[in-house]
Amino acid sequence: MGPLNELTIGIDARAATEVAAGRGRFVRELLRALGQRDDPVLYRCYARTPWRNGLDERFSWRLIEARDPWWHVLTARAASRECEVFLSSNSYLTTWMLSVPAVPVIHDMVAFDRRYRPRRTSALIERLTLGIAVRRSRSFIAVSEATASDFVARYPSAEGRVTVAHLGVGAALSSPVESADRSSPDRLPAAGFVLAVGTLEPRKNLPRLVAAYGSLDGELQREHPLVVVGEVGWQAGATLDSLRSLGERCIMLGHVSDAELGELYRRCAVFCYPSLYEGFGLPVLEAMSAGAAVLTANVSSLPEVAGEAAAYVDPLDTHDIAEQLARLLRSPHARARLGEAGRERARQFDWSNTARVVLETLTRAAA
Repeated sequence: MGPLNELTIGIDARAATEVAAGRGRFVRELLRALGQRDDPVLYRCYARTPWRNGLDERFSWRLIEARDPWWHVLTARAASRECEVFLSSNSYLTTWMLSVPAVPVIHDMVAFDRRYRPRRTSALIERLTLGIAVRRSRSFIAVSEATASDFVARYPSAEGRVTVAHLGVGAALSSPVESADRSSPDRLPAAGFVLAVGTLEPRKNLPRLVAAYGSLDGELQREHPLVVVGEVGWQAGATLDSLRSLGERCIMLGHVSDAELGELYRRCAVFCYPSLYEGFGLPVLEAMSAGAAVLTANVSSLPEVAGEAAAYVDPLDTHDIAEQLARLLRSPHARARLGEAGRERARQFDWSNTARVVLETLTRAAA
């Protein structure tokens, strides 16, 4: 490899336009943060649709419109000619066919544990492709120590090749909510609600949250309706049935803009995230940065992210969730204390640091 200013990095950037949350947010924020650095590095972004959003001339887009799995074949061929290292941000399959060093991102290991009922097709693909990716990849980036530990436990040969790059909070969440029609009423609920955020799928554990919330004193429920943000995912029938059972006490907003999400974090009385497993748990970090009182699960990466700045529950114990939620709703002082601690904790996580670690890992892999 030549000097740093000759390095060309390939990035699987499909998720920037194809995935609203999760991996999509990871790619968008990473590109933004890399663009704010002044490294003399060229980035070739492989996707079906470009996502430029202020990126400078160092970022070029190689658009390949083929469907999977042909997209990976064509991208691997092109990247092997055009790049010196490749960041596989959203699939392990591309790494099979690359002739340049590959660095896959390990977002979580949900696919390998059927207890969490992952999306069947995606889980099958990950289980079939990750093993070969482990053999063919130079390095790996995991989004948390917990995810890195789970990954190495399943693939011991990856030990020593995994770098942890924690995620951050995007600036867009701090932007004011703007309406195209200034005279139209705010579609967001008034302050004081219980907020849950995430794709409606089994791992998010929303039926237990609904059962816990529904067991609260009626006055608490009237004062603090449950607001749910997130697109409908897979195996969502039980989740939707439980949410609808609350009637007017539950407001389902679906997908919202980043600015609206930031405003919801600021308006909520409690942000409740009793997920059964998270590779990182970005909504917890986002809620803390907005000063929300966070109630989350005591499993996987969530304590790693929230530290001592959140209240914790056993996500399998509905009574525990209800008890802790009621305690926080009845205590403005406890909520304020958690909110301030959350803001302080969130300052330790920044996308600029994510970009630095990712770039350092890619540069080492290309050497």
